[in-house]
Amino acid sequence: MSINWGPHFIVPSEAAKEFSGIVVLRENFEEEPLREELKNLGLDGAVVRVINPWYYRRKGEDTWIKIGESDRREDNFPVRWDTSRLRDGAYEVLGLMHVVVRIDDQESMIARQNIVEVKIQN
Repeated sequence: MSINWGPHFIVPSEAAKEFSGIVVLRENFEEEPLREELKNLGLDGAVVRVINPWYYRRKGEDTWIKIGESDRREDNFPVRWDTSRLRDGAYEVLGLMHVVVRIDDQESMIARQNIVEVKIQN
């Protein structure tokens, strides 16, 4: 059974899911459930890096467009997104968190996603 260690989209309130202009996207994860998941997967080595690329797409579309990526865990993986050129409407934002684990001299990577619906209102 999979353990939900994240990623968790950080938004101060439901009202903050309406974006206009420049916004900063943030996500975090929970260390202990991540360690438990890694152990269950047979990957309980050293976490050497966590990378969080961000993507968006208009609701109903299939293709994701990359916004940027961050490995700054101490700041909750922030990425600046300028929405001012987008048409108003419903969008989806995808945070695709990658965790790199080293066991001896071998690295493995796992990934989890979080998709959040937002509204662009410029």
